Amino acid sequence: MNKTGMISADEIRARFARAMSDMYRQEVPQYGTLTDLVARINAQVLQADPALRARLAATGALDRLDVERHGAIRLGTAAELATMRRLFAVMGMAPVGYYDLSAAGIPVHSTAFRPVDDAALARNPFRVFTSLLRLDLIADTALRAEAERILAARHIFTPGALALIAQAEAEGGLADAQADLFVREALETFRWHREATVSAATYRRLHDAHRLIADVVCFKGPHINHLTPRTLDIDAAQAEMPACGMRAKDVVEGPPRRACPILLRQTSFAALEEPILFRDDAGTGQGGCHTARFGEIEQRGMALTPKGRALYDRLLRTARDDGPADQPYATRLQRAFTRFPDSEDELRTQGLAYFRYAPAGASLPPGLSADAPIDDLVRAGAAVATPITYEDFLPVSAAGIFRSNLGGGGGADYAANADRAGFEAALGAAVQDECTLYAAIQDQSIAATRHALHGAASA
Repeated sequence: MNKTGMISADEIRARFARAMSDMYRQEVPQYGTLTDLVARINAQVLQADPALRARLAATGALDRLDVERHGAIRLGTAAELATMRRLFAVMGMAPVGYYDLSAAGIPVHSTAFRPVDDAALARNPFRVFTSLLRLDLIADTALRAEAERILAARHIFTPGALALIAQAEAEGGLADAQADLFVREALETFRWHREATVSAATYRRLHDAHRLIADVVCFKGPHINHLTPRTLDIDAAQAEMPACGMRAKDVVEGPPRRACPILLRQTSFAALEEPILFRDDAGTGQGGCHTARFGEIEQRGMALTPKGRALYDRLLRTARDDGPADQPYATRLQRAFTRFPDSEDELRTQGLAYFRYAPAGASLPPGLSADAPIDDLVRAGAAVATPITYEDFLPVSAAGIFRSNLGGGGGADYAANADRAGFEAALGAAVQDECTLYAAIQDQSIAATRHALHGAASA
């Protein structure tokens, strides 16, 4: 708690993430099985690799490993997105990145709300991948108008949550008891409601247009559709999921297994078929089912520079488009990525990944200036470089996860139709560029290293 009586946004985020995890564990018991599996795999990896444990401990990553989660929600209107931005701001989370999923046949575009600075990420790196439905991509104009009418009639935030958001904005934060109340009120937006807001016939029409459209439009709010723990070995977790009663995806999304992990790898278990009640004229409700919520695991690697990302995207296209059709995708992927350097020195010196720098000791080698190129300082042993963790998402991987958990084909194909300006207008703010954030962390660490080495030289 600070001197004005307000608690930090980081603490509110940590409380909310714990409450969300507890709620989702009650709603989807397999989530508890998933987190237990990940904890067991992580313990095995850390025991087998003391050097990795030491590095994670030195960078603060070990402390955040067990609490790290990302969730995902899907919103229906610009007003919902703008208010969601304000809600996450109370928790110190900002929109980072723009993701167009229409190119992959998913009628949404998205951003990720997350903390952006090192201290906040270390406190709790909770993220929520947040998608906005592209109603403009519904070809049937009558169906589009019906979806707009249904969405306009719903209110996904409680009056209490709205009042506390406004209070936090006006007063610069929340006191302890208010923060607890905010968490309880905000959680209601993300809770599962088995009662649909539409008839079975309306649900079917929206479902036939695209399964995701039905998921967004037909319910009281944007139920959290997964919470994702972070593993240190996603291949081991994938292999063990069936033994734990989970039907895993056929392939892990993202780059292949590497000595130096990059970006993000994800897998999931199939979405649950859950009983729901549709509205009917008699008011008694008609039974049905809906498939949307699932379990996901992620493994995070290092953040890539624009040069590294361009190479990644090129090799990913090669793996998807080239090679014999009957050859397993994993084989094609592994072969394509032999052209991506797989040592930290190569990734750093070729400018393919972002690194955090620190002084290696209390003195400079003779004849070396603290203002020398940072690579020279590393080669001379005056500085050490540690990869910066990728905190964001991959649109191709996100689309792959979405498709595998929509129960089959989505029902429509869309041409690539990015609309970042329209998304930001709905959001009421610009999304931050993730590469700019990583570059700032890297540059700040270089400046701090030089400052420390100058001090050592003058001591």
